[in-house]
Amino acid sequence: MSDKLAVIKTGGKQYKVSEGDKIRVEKLSKEEGSVVSFPDVLLYVDGENVDVGTPTVSGVSVEGKVLGEGKADKVVVFKYKKRKRYSKKKGHRQQYTQVEITTIRKGASIASKSSNTTSAQVKNKKNKK
Repeated sequence: MSDKLAVIKTGGKQYKVSEGDKIRVEKLSKEEGSVVSFPDVLLYVDGENVDVGTPTVSGVSVEGKVLGEGKADKVVVFKYKKRKRYSKKKGHRQQYTQVEITTIRKGASIASKSSNTTSAQVKNKKNKK
């Protein structure tokens, strides 16, 4: 393993990852075995070099491979009011996607190039009107 480290943001949460890590993220609509890219990189560390984003680090991409999907353990929600004969019990199982981080790469990423072209196309459409 290399000493590359990144903090990514997905599903409203932040994860500290390095190459080879297996993480559980909020459910993604990807098939098992497909490649997923995380464009929101908040921190990038390569040995002694540290890049902190404001809010994200540009030119850094983190890619992973989808290992599978599943449901987390059940969380029990119990509401109770004493002396009122009121109680409700409810359960919830959050769905997740298991992802293995394959690469942390610094340089131009495919996702950032495609987003730049789409934003340029939108600007051209606004100018035509």
